[in-house]
Amino acid sequence: MKIKVLIADDNSFIREGMRIILNSFEEFEVLATVEDGREAVEFCQANEVDVALLDVRMPNMNGVEATRLLTETTKTKPLILTTFDDDEYITDAIRFGAKGYLLKNNDPERIRDAIRSIHHGHNVLQNVILDKLKLNLGDHTPGVVEPPIDVSLFTERELEVMSGIAKGLSNKEISRELFISEGTVANYITSLLNKTGLEHRTQIAIYYLTGRIR
Repeated sequence: MKIKVLIADDNSFIREGMRIILNSFEEFEVLATVEDGREAVEFCQANEVDVALLDVRMPNMNGVEATRLLTETTKTKPLILTTFDDDEYITDAIRFGAKGYLLKNNDPERIRDAIRSIHHGHNVLQNVILDKLKLNLGDHTPGVVEPPIDVSLFTERELEVMSGIAKGLSNKEISRELFISEGTVANYITSLLNKTGLEHRTQIAIYYLTGRIR
């Protein structure tokens, strides 16, 4: 079964280029390309679309608002694919349910892997996006962040797990760093989701770096 994809971008060159790239991979079927967020939402509401690639800055409706509506009214998983890495867009897109946030200058294989990962229930946030958030918080030392959150709400181990997630580490990498099992890491992540009311690890990373939940 092919992964059904929609491409939304107001630049016709980008739209067609992305369509050609994705159709070169046998696992994808590009159902349509549209020019703005409103068209993307309307198409996904009328058709079964697995993943929608959304530019951020589009006329009529931007990619962030389209993400919110897609999350609320369809089963389509939004992937923000843009040349802009503004913090406002990053946090709002994740807050509204984006499953991933990538810059357009990625190799086709990276975009392919991101779509595949999102389709299978994972979340993708490019490291450069996390790094930019860290720098804007005054962290100029890689991997070192003073989280703008109420640390009293969490145990020391939960904070360590959150820090690992914010660094972009996988559960396996976190388990190695903290000398605990992957299962224990998963349990801590479940606890964090329950405490914060968040839905997935990407939102945990955004929360740890910005202090924003909603």
